[in-house]
Amino acid sequence: MDLNVTSANADLALDADLRLELWQKLSTEIERYLRLLPGDPVSQPLDAAGTAALRAQIGTIDLDHPIAPAEALQFAVTGLWEHQVHTPHPRYFGLFNPAPTTMGVAADALVAAFNPQIAAWSHSPFAAEIEAYVLRAVAAKFGYPAASSDGVFTSGGAEANHTALLCALSHAFPEFSRGGARALPRPPAIYVSNHSHHSIVKAARLCGLGTGAVHVLDVDDAMHLQPATVAAAIARDRAAGFQPLLLVATLGTTGTGAVDAIGPLADLAAREKIWLHADAAWGGLAALVPELRPVIAGVERADSITFDAHKSLSVPMGAGMFLTRHADILERAFRVDENYMPRDASGLATAGIDPFAHSMQWSRRFIGLKLFLSLAVAGWEGYAAVLRHQLAMAALLRQAAPGAGFRIVNDTPLPLVCLAPDRPDGDTPAVIDPIVRAAVASGQVWVSAAALPARDGKPRAAIRCCITNYRTQAGDIAALLECLTQFSVISDQ
Repeated sequence: MDLNVTSANADLALDADLRLELWQKLSTEIERYLRLLPGDPVSQPLDAAGTAALRAQIGTIDLDHPIAPAEALQFAVTGLWEHQVHTPHPRYFGLFNPAPTTMGVAADALVAAFNPQIAAWSHSPFAAEIEAYVLRAVAAKFGYPAASSDGVFTSGGAEANHTALLCALSHAFPEFSRGGARALPRPPAIYVSNHSHHSIVKAARLCGLGTGAVHVLDVDDAMHLQPATVAAAIARDRAAGFQPLLLVATLGTTGTGAVDAIGPLADLAAREKIWLHADAAWGGLAALVPELRPVIAGVERADSITFDAHKSLSVPMGAGMFLTRHADILERAFRVDENYMPRDASGLATAGIDPFAHSMQWSRRFIGLKLFLSLAVAGWEGYAAVLRHQLAMAALLRQAAPGAGFRIVNDTPLPLVCLAPDRPDGDTPAVIDPIVRAAVASGQVWVSAAALPARDGKPRAAIRCCITNYRTQAGDIAALLECLTQFSVISDQ
């Protein structure tokens, strides 16, 4: 029996035959994309004429004159093929946007169909318990004890970092939850490096503290935030009437993959009694590879951690995680009193926590299933093998780059390599930017430019090549260097 398809709802539900036809076309198109993508450009050039044509193309769909389901689906497939940077491409060496796992894609389809609403635990105990189970398993990888840790899935690292700031405020200033920023006895200070993620700045604005609360500190030549630099800033700020609140250690900066030494920063945070947050959105991958674990030694001492499954663990967008070693802090930061949410599990002694009272989101998608199914099939060792492969591809790039006329200008154990032509002015924006633009416009590869610490007051830059795709192979590394060499030679002329 069909799901009550009537003449009134047929355009939304579709009958069984149409649905089967649609699912078959969908799976065919996905397989076609995966099969043909490696031979296609990574991206198409962006220009004014192309943007105008795209908008005109979208405008051909008249929302007052419906079209057939298969036609609508084909319109979307064609648009995505022709108008996006193909982050699943094995020659995408850009930001932390990997190819999604097959089980992750299947999970998102299941979630869309079953549509669980997990604001309230009682509405989908399976979904809520799966997320809690996965969060505990990931937290254990970072060294958090199960009995005293907590966490929540987020839309991404920005929401997780925002959550960290709210938790730090609730921890240091119990009056903040009710009185807000005006109830704070002294202006709080947040300490970040000048290579940290700018979501912290946005979070300060959203929390009502203002961007001036974010005190940006210089890194050393290796792009690490030094405890002595932070200690001096804290002493200076206390004397000026600030309340040091939050220290953010970045475990894998976006630009160069630099990893702050979190152990010494944890010592400092403990002495100064401030919240230590580890932004390990991408670099947290070190927790999953035993030989990399020393790189983030001491991370278990952080009060909270950001980790993105849609970066290191290759699940579809977006699947961030906020983890904390303070079991009660999420409840303190987000609990609200209301009288309209479901109560049908309120008398059940074994009922879990209602996610709406535990996080920034209220209506909640079942984010955790894509990670759970991917882990269920690959296991932790399967993921470790993939990450080791990415590390091996980065090592291959580092080894081959000098022979192609490039030098390595960053130092990280993570699979991110920053290159510059091996000539005196090779690491200047005037040299780097044209190479990056030309390489991207060619469609052969996708790379980005990274800012490096200035030298003698002069800006420096590099070609940023990050290996995040589990399909990237040695041939793709060779193609990357060939492309960059081609445009480096052109830039010399």
